[in-house]
Amino acid sequence: MTDESQTPGRPQVMGIVNVTPDSFSDGGRWVSVEAATDRAMRLAADGADMLDIGGESTRPGADPVGAAEEIARVVPVIAAVRARWGGAISIDTMKPEAARAAVAAGATMWNDVTALTHAPDSAAVAAELGCDVVLMHMKGRPRTMQADPTYDDVTGEVRDYLAARAEAAMAAGVARERIWLDPGIGFGKAPAHNLTLTAGLGALVDLGFPVLYAASRKRMIQGIDPTAVEATDRLGGSLALALAAAARGARMVRVHDVRETVQALKVQAAVREAGRTDATFGRG
Repeated sequence: MTDESQTPGRPQVMGIVNVTPDSFSDGGRWVSVEAATDRAMRLAADGADMLDIGGESTRPGADPVGAAEEIARVVPVIAAVRARWGGAISIDTMKPEAARAAVAAGATMWNDVTALTHAPDSAAVAAELGCDVVLMHMKGRPRTMQADPTYDDVTGEVRDYLAARAEAAMAAGVARERIWLDPGIGFGKAPAHNLTLTAGLGALVDLGFPVLYAASRKRMIQGIDPTAVEATDRLGGSLALALAAAARGARMVRVHDVRETVQALKVQAAVREAGRTDATFGRG
Protein backbone atom coordinates (compact mmCIF):
# COMPACT_ATOMS: atom_id res chain seq x y z
CA MET A 1 0.00 0.00 0.00
CA THR A 2 1.59 3.27 -1.07
CA ASP A 3 1.56 6.57 0.76
CA GLU A 4 -0.20 8.08 -2.27
CA SER A 5 -3.10 5.64 -1.90
CA GLN A 6 -3.64 6.92 1.61
CA THR A 7 -4.57 10.48 0.69
CA PRO A 8 -5.62 12.23 3.92
CA GLY A 9 -9.33 12.82 4.18
CA ARG A 10 -10.53 10.16 1.74
CA PRO A 11 -12.05 6.75 2.42
CA GLN A 12 -10.15 3.58 1.66
CA VAL A 13 -11.00 1.78 -1.57
CA MET A 14 -11.80 -1.95 -1.62
CA GLY A 15 -11.34 -3.60 -5.00
CA ILE A 16 -13.68 -6.43 -6.01
CA VAL A 17 -12.34 -9.77 -7.21
CA ASN A 18 -15.20 -12.17 -8.02
CA VAL A 19 -13.99 -15.76 -8.46
CA THR A 20 -17.46 -16.80 -9.61
CA PRO A 21 -19.21 -17.82 -12.83
CA ASP A 22 -22.36 -15.80 -12.12
CA SER A 23 -21.69 -12.47 -10.40
CA PHE A 24 -23.87 -9.70 -11.85
CA SER A 25 -21.07 -7.53 -13.28
CA ASP A 26 -18.07 -9.71 -14.09
CA GLY A 27 -19.09 -13.30 -13.46
CA GLY A 28 -16.92 -15.81 -15.29
CA ARG A 29 -14.09 -13.37 -16.07
CA TRP A 30 -11.72 -14.29 -13.24
CA VAL A 31 -12.53 -17.91 -12.44
CA SER A 32 -9.01 -19.34 -12.85
CA VAL A 33 -6.41 -18.75 -10.14
CA GLU A 34 -4.11 -17.04 -12.63
CA ALA A 35 -6.81 -14.71 -14.00
CA ALA A 36 -8.14 -13.81 -10.55
CA THR A 37 -4.65 -13.16 -9.20
CA ASP A 38 -3.79 -10.98 -12.18
CA ARG A 39 -7.05 -9.08 -11.68
CA ALA A 40 -6.23 -8.57 -8.01
CA MET A 41 -2.75 -7.30 -8.73
CA ARG A 42 -4.13 -4.90 -11.35
CA LEU A 43 -6.52 -3.45 -8.77
CA ALA A 44 -3.66 -3.16 -6.28
CA ALA A 45 -1.60 -1.28 -8.85
CA ASP A 46 -4.60 0.97 -9.50
CA GLY A 47 -4.55 2.04 -5.85
CA ALA A 48 -6.78 -0.41 -3.96
CA ASP A 49 -6.23 -0.30 -0.21
CA MET A 50 -7.93 -3.69 0.19
CA LEU A 51 -8.94 -6.55 -2.08
CA ASP A 52 -12.27 -8.32 -1.52
CA ILE A 53 -12.17 -11.88 -2.87
CA GLY A 54 -15.40 -13.87 -3.12
CA GLY A 55 -16.36 -17.29 -4.45
CA GLU A 56 -20.16 -17.17 -4.19
CA SER A 57 -22.40 -14.71 -6.00
CA THR A 58 -24.88 -12.80 -3.83
CA ARG A 59 -26.64 -11.06 -6.73
CA PRO A 60 -30.45 -11.11 -6.63
CA GLY A 61 -31.69 -14.59 -7.51
CA ALA A 62 -28.32 -16.28 -7.05
CA ASP A 63 -28.21 -19.94 -6.04
CA PRO A 64 -26.11 -20.92 -3.02
CA VAL A 65 -22.71 -22.61 -3.36
CA GLY A 66 -21.43 -25.39 -1.12
CA ALA A 67 -18.66 -24.62 1.34
CA ALA A 68 -16.17 -27.01 -0.22
CA GLU A 69 -16.62 -25.51 -3.69
CA GLU A 70 -16.40 -21.97 -2.36
CA ILE A 71 -13.19 -22.75 -0.46
CA ALA A 72 -11.70 -24.40 -3.55
CA ARG A 73 -12.41 -21.24 -5.54
CA VAL A 74 -11.06 -18.62 -3.15
CA VAL A 75 -8.25 -20.10 -1.06
CA PRO A 76 -5.76 -20.62 -3.92
CA VAL A 77 -6.41 -17.06 -5.09
CA ILE A 78 -5.95 -15.57 -1.63
CA ALA A 79 -2.73 -17.53 -1.15
CA ALA A 80 -1.42 -16.42 -4.55
CA VAL A 81 -2.28 -12.78 -3.90
CA ARG A 82 -0.75 -12.89 -0.44
CA ALA A 83 2.48 -14.24 -1.91
CA ARG A 84 2.71 -11.18 -4.16
CA TRP A 85 1.12 -8.38 -2.11
CA GLY A 86 1.39 -7.24 1.49
CA GLY A 87 -1.87 -5.28 1.62
CA ALA A 88 -5.20 -6.08 3.24
CA ILE A 89 -7.33 -8.91 1.85
CA SER A 90 -11.02 -9.49 2.61
CA ILE A 91 -12.92 -12.74 2.16
CA ASP A 92 -16.47 -12.15 0.96
CA THR A 93 -18.36 -15.11 2.42
CA MET A 94 -21.23 -15.97 4.73
CA LYS A 95 -19.78 -19.36 5.72
CA PRO A 96 -17.57 -19.58 8.83
CA GLU A 97 -15.65 -22.55 7.41
CA ALA A 98 -14.77 -20.53 4.31
CA ALA A 99 -13.76 -17.57 6.46
CA ARG A 100 -11.49 -19.78 8.56
CA ALA A 101 -9.80 -21.25 5.47
CA ALA A 102 -9.42 -17.81 3.91
CA VAL A 103 -7.81 -16.28 7.00
CA ALA A 104 -5.43 -19.23 7.19
CA ALA A 105 -4.47 -18.46 3.57
CA GLY A 106 -3.81 -14.76 4.30
CA ALA A 107 -7.12 -12.85 4.49
CA THR A 108 -7.37 -10.13 7.12
CA MET A 109 -11.08 -9.26 6.99
CA TRP A 110 -14.31 -11.29 6.88
CA ASN A 111 -16.98 -9.50 4.81
CA ASP A 112 -20.28 -11.21 5.73
CA VAL A 113 -23.50 -10.25 3.93
CA THR A 114 -25.49 -12.05 6.66
CA ALA A 115 -23.91 -10.10 9.57
CA LEU A 116 -22.75 -13.37 11.21
CA THR A 117 -26.20 -14.99 11.13
CA HIS A 118 -25.67 -17.67 8.48
CA ALA A 119 -24.48 -20.34 10.95
CA PRO A 120 -24.91 -20.76 14.72
CA ASP A 121 -21.14 -20.50 15.25
CA SER A 122 -20.47 -17.57 12.90
CA ALA A 123 -19.92 -15.00 15.65
CA ALA A 124 -17.79 -17.38 17.69
CA VAL A 125 -15.60 -18.12 14.67
CA ALA A 126 -15.22 -14.39 13.99
CA ALA A 127 -14.03 -13.91 17.56
CA GLU A 128 -11.65 -16.85 17.24
CA LEU A 129 -10.14 -15.55 14.00
CA GLY A 130 -9.54 -12.07 15.43
CA CYS A 131 -9.80 -10.43 12.00
CA ASP A 132 -11.84 -7.39 11.02
CA VAL A 133 -15.49 -8.23 10.33
CA VAL A 134 -18.03 -6.45 8.10
CA LEU A 135 -21.62 -6.81 9.28
CA MET A 136 -24.02 -6.13 6.42
CA HIS A 137 -27.77 -5.66 6.41
CA MET A 138 -29.74 -7.91 4.07
CA LYS A 139 -33.49 -8.45 4.14
CA GLY A 140 -34.06 -12.08 3.19
CA ARG A 141 -31.52 -14.11 1.24
CA PRO A 142 -30.04 -13.51 -2.24
CA ARG A 143 -32.43 -15.88 -4.00
CA THR A 144 -35.54 -14.01 -2.79
CA MET A 145 -34.37 -10.69 -1.31
CA GLN A 146 -35.72 -8.48 -4.13
CA ALA A 147 -39.26 -9.89 -3.95
CA ASP A 148 -41.08 -6.68 -2.96
CA PRO A 149 -38.98 -5.56 0.05
CA THR A 150 -40.86 -3.18 2.35
CA TYR A 151 -39.86 -0.93 5.26
CA ASP A 152 -41.63 1.60 7.45
CA ASP A 153 -38.36 3.48 8.08
CA VAL A 154 -35.52 1.96 6.08
CA THR A 155 -32.74 4.04 7.62
CA GLY A 156 -33.91 3.48 11.18
CA GLU A 157 -34.53 -0.23 10.65
CA VAL A 158 -31.13 -0.83 9.04
CA ARG A 159 -29.39 1.21 11.74
CA ASP A 160 -31.11 -0.66 14.57
CA TYR A 161 -30.45 -4.05 13.00
CA LEU A 162 -26.75 -3.37 12.54
CA ALA A 163 -26.43 -1.92 16.03
CA ALA A 164 -27.95 -5.13 17.40
CA ARG A 165 -25.66 -7.31 15.28
CA ALA A 166 -22.63 -5.36 16.47
CA GLU A 167 -23.69 -5.94 20.07
CA ALA A 168 -24.16 -9.65 19.36
CA ALA A 169 -20.71 -9.87 17.78
CA MET A 170 -19.10 -8.14 20.75
CA ALA A 171 -20.98 -10.41 23.17
CA ALA A 172 -19.45 -13.37 21.31
CA GLY A 173 -15.97 -11.93 21.77
CA VAL A 174 -15.37 -9.85 18.64
CA ALA A 175 -13.41 -6.72 19.57
CA ARG A 176 -15.31 -3.48 18.97
CA GLU A 177 -12.44 -2.03 16.96
CA ARG A 178 -12.69 -4.96 14.54
CA ILE A 179 -16.30 -4.29 13.53
CA TRP A 180 -17.40 -2.54 10.34
CA LEU A 181 -21.00 -1.85 9.27
CA ASP A 182 -22.48 -1.98 5.75
CA PRO A 183 -26.06 -0.82 4.98
CA GLY A 184 -26.39 -3.45 2.24
CA ILE A 185 -27.25 -1.31 -0.77
CA GLY A 186 -29.26 -3.48 -3.18
CA PHE A 187 -29.73 -6.33 -0.72
CA GLY A 188 -33.46 -6.57 -0.08
CA LYS A 189 -34.09 -2.94 -0.97
CA ALA A 190 -36.02 -1.15 -3.68
CA PRO A 191 -34.27 1.72 -5.52
CA ALA A 192 -35.91 4.33 -3.30
CA HIS A 193 -34.66 2.50 -0.19
CA ASN A 194 -31.10 2.54 -1.57
CA LEU A 195 -31.23 6.28 -2.21
CA THR A 196 -32.72 6.99 1.22
CA LEU A 197 -30.02 4.89 2.91
CA THR A 198 -27.31 6.69 0.97
CA ALA A 199 -28.69 10.12 1.84
CA GLY A 200 -29.04 9.11 5.49
CA LEU A 201 -25.71 7.29 5.82
CA GLY A 202 -24.74 9.62 8.64
CA ALA A 203 -27.21 7.84 10.93
CA LEU A 204 -25.14 4.68 10.54
CA VAL A 205 -21.83 6.52 10.90
CA ASP A 206 -23.13 7.99 14.17
CA LEU A 207 -23.16 4.51 15.73
CA GLY A 208 -19.40 4.88 16.05
CA PHE A 209 -18.27 1.99 13.85
CA PRO A 210 -16.48 2.46 10.52
CA VAL A 211 -18.89 2.15 7.60
CA LEU A 212 -18.29 0.28 4.34
CA TYR A 213 -20.43 1.44 1.41
CA ALA A 214 -20.90 -0.80 -1.63
CA ALA A 215 -23.01 0.38 -4.58
CA SER A 216 -20.61 -0.10 -7.49
CA ARG A 217 -22.37 -0.81 -10.81
CA LYS A 218 -25.61 -1.75 -9.03
CA ARG A 219 -29.01 -1.72 -10.72
CA MET A 220 -30.18 1.27 -8.72
CA ILE A 221 -28.12 3.36 -11.14
CA GLN A 222 -30.19 2.10 -14.07
CA GLY A 223 -33.30 3.17 -12.17
CA ILE A 224 -31.99 6.74 -12.29
CA ASP A 225 -30.48 6.53 -15.78
CA PRO A 226 -32.37 3.99 -17.93
CA THR A 227 -29.59 4.03 -20.54
CA ALA A 228 -27.26 2.27 -18.06
CA VAL A 229 -28.55 -1.18 -18.96
CA GLU A 230 -25.27 -3.05 -18.70
CA ALA A 231 -23.32 -3.08 -15.44
CA THR A 232 -20.29 -1.67 -17.25
CA ASP A 233 -22.37 1.37 -18.31
CA ARG A 234 -22.65 2.53 -14.69
CA LEU A 235 -19.25 4.05 -13.95
CA GLY A 236 -20.55 7.60 -13.64
CA GLY A 237 -23.29 6.58 -11.25
CA SER A 238 -20.89 4.44 -9.25
CA LEU A 239 -18.52 7.37 -8.80
CA ALA A 240 -21.36 9.68 -7.79
CA LEU A 241 -22.52 7.22 -5.13
CA ALA A 242 -18.98 6.70 -3.82
CA LEU A 243 -18.52 10.45 -3.50
CA ALA A 244 -21.88 10.82 -1.77
CA ALA A 245 -20.96 8.09 0.71
CA ALA A 246 -17.57 9.67 1.37
CA ALA A 247 -19.20 13.05 2.02
CA ARG A 248 -21.43 11.38 4.63
CA GLY A 249 -18.62 9.68 6.51
CA ALA A 250 -18.06 6.26 4.90
CA ARG A 251 -14.61 4.93 5.76
CA MET A 252 -14.35 2.54 2.80
CA VAL A 253 -16.06 2.06 -0.56
CA ARG A 254 -16.21 -1.30 -2.34
CA VAL A 255 -15.84 -0.89 -6.10
CA HIS A 256 -15.08 -2.56 -9.42
CA ASP A 257 -13.39 0.51 -10.94
CA VAL A 258 -10.57 1.21 -8.52
CA ARG A 259 -8.41 3.66 -10.48
CA GLU A 260 -11.30 5.97 -11.33
CA THR A 261 -12.71 5.83 -7.80
CA VAL A 262 -9.36 6.60 -6.18
CA GLN A 263 -8.95 9.58 -8.48
CA ALA A 264 -12.46 10.89 -7.77
CA LEU A 265 -11.97 10.58 -4.02
CA LYS A 266 -8.59 12.31 -4.17
CA VAL A 267 -10.11 15.25 -6.03
CA GLN A 268 -13.03 15.43 -3.60
CA ALA A 269 -10.59 15.46 -0.65
CA ALA A 270 -8.45 18.13 -2.30
CA VAL A 271 -11.45 20.39 -2.89
CA ARG A 272 -12.56 19.93 0.72
CA GLU A 273 -9.05 20.77 1.96
CA ALA A 274 -8.90 23.86 -0.26
CA GLY A 275 -12.16 25.02 1.28
CA ARG A 276 -10.68 24.70 4.75
CA THR A 277 -7.62 26.68 3.66
CA ASP A 278 -9.76 29.46 2.24
CA ALA A 279 -11.73 29.59 5.49
CA THR A 280 -8.49 29.94 7.45
CA PHE A 281 -7.64 33.06 5.48
CA GLY A 282 -11.13 34.49 5.75
CA ARG A 283 -12.21 33.59 2.24
CA GLY A 284 -14.62 30.74 3.04
